[in-house]
Amino acid sequence: MSDWALPERFEVGDGTVRWGSFGDGPPLVLLHGTPFSSFIWRDVVPVLARDHRVHVWDMLGFGQSTRTAPDVSLRQQAVIFVDLLEHWGVSAPQVVAHDVGGAVALRAALLHNVTFESLTLIDAATVSGWGSGGFFQTIHQHPAAFEALPAWASAALIDAKIRSGSHTGLRAEALASYTDQWAGTEGARAFYQQYAQGGEDNTDELQGLLHLLDIPVHVIWGADDSWLGVDYAQRLMTALPDHARFSLIDGAGHMVPEDQPGELLRLLST
Repeated sequence: MSDWALPERFEVGDGTVRWGSFGDGPPLVLLHGTPFSSFIWRDVVPVLARDHRVHVWDMLGFGQSTRTAPDVSLRQQAVIFVDLLEHWGVSAPQVVAHDVGGAVALRAALLHNVTFESLTLIDAATVSGWGSGGFFQTIHQHPAAFEALPAWASAALIDAKIRSGSHTGLRAEALASYTDQWAGTEGARAFYQQYAQGGEDNTDELQGLLHLLDIPVHVIWGADDSWLGVDYAQRLMTALPDHARFSLIDGAGHMVPEDQPGELLRLLST
């Protein structure tokens, strides 16, 4: 799937969300994080689609979806996710969520009462502290200052940020796919906007509810995640019900689907 394309369109109030589905079988939905897109799932979709109907989508403001929408907050992404499930005619899917996709999935489950068959959280933004790092917090608090940067400075910052998410190093075509969506003045503005609107206020409401999850939960983490370390994952496990499982993937940074897709697939099948 080197030519990653989402052929379907779903119109929302502020633009168009692009999505696609692959294979046949029980429904499985993949949610990407930031500053990525559904492209991050391209290596795992063909295998998962052998025995599942796999649904992927680019969140509003990301990838092939409209990038100029005024509201790209995680609250809004969760509403869109709920509407997409209805549009797809999907009930009780298996859900696999990476990074802030975890917050979107959890909002759907805990605040919108959407039923999942199971939930897998991969290096996911969930418990408090995920947005307190220097990079995220600085942009969140001063987005206008970053938008004023010259194009070359924004391009260098975005490139470095995305590179730092991988432990093994990104292939050239993969890096280009992630950075191209943020190219130019409009792209850079969209990049900073999703940080400005994506703060921890989007997950504050979830903190007292995580222990109520009554579905199978599997937390998968990159052992070399430099964005959200293993100590953060352990805090998440403490907040979740006792039945939640935890798996650590050696040789993977924050971008587990990029760094170790084979091991991720093995864990998703167990």
